[in-house]
Amino acid sequence: MKLPWQKSDESSPVEPTSTPTPSPAEPKSPAPAHPKGYTPPKGRPTPKRREVEIERGIIRDPRAPRSAAQASAQRKELKKSMSKEEWKAYKSRERDENRRRQQEVQRAMDDGDERYLLPRDQGPERRLVRDWVDSRRFVNNWVLPVALGLLVTLFIGTFAPDVANIMSLIAMALMVVFFIEGVWAGMAANRTVREKFPDSTATGLGLGFYTYSRMTQPRKWRSPKPRVNIGDKV
Repeated sequence: MKLPWQKSDESSPVEPTSTPTPSPAEPKSPAPAHPKGYTPPKGRPTPKRREVEIERGIIRDPRAPRSAAQASAQRKELKKSMSKEEWKAYKSRERDENRRRQQEVQRAMDDGDERYLLPRDQGPERRLVRDWVDSRRFVNNWVLPVALGLLVTLFIGTFAPDVANIMSLIAMALMVVFFIEGVWAGMAANRTVREKFPDSTATGLGLGFYTYSRMTQPRKWRSPKPRVNIGDKV
């Protein structure tokens, strides 16, 4: 029994206990081992293949409007739901996104991706024709400079008719050379395609025009971009 003047144990001050610091030599607990092939989470869900294809424009978004009137009405409703600043920011993002998609599509076309090529460029026969043309030099590579020279001749003809007459004769001779070489190149490209693809259904006239149009384009302006160098065997 405790008397009133005696202090109780609960009221007695408790001395603070110091937290023991681990010794530097104390071994650390081993890190949890992960199975082989473990990849840490990315912090976001992996997009589905369909969503990626819709974003890249490979397939059509089923939620997108199917007519110009529906698209216009949907855009008007979207504009009404936004403030002026929000609408400006939305259009800026839309322009950037469209520019990015156009660059991706153009890059894929330059690389020869069949999913993005125009119908005139699709097919193994057209790919072979492009390689055949890109591996050779032609006089028709100078069609655009000659056409530009003819325009200049028309302007200077009123001031120097003699020079204009000479330039006209040279241009006419070059046009004959262009025509002869174009016919020969179209026949040679068709012969190469028939040897490589004997069961091809591509028309000879279509392949001939495709060969000539490829020849007349400057090499740096061609799309899809050339895959072979000049002189390579095709």
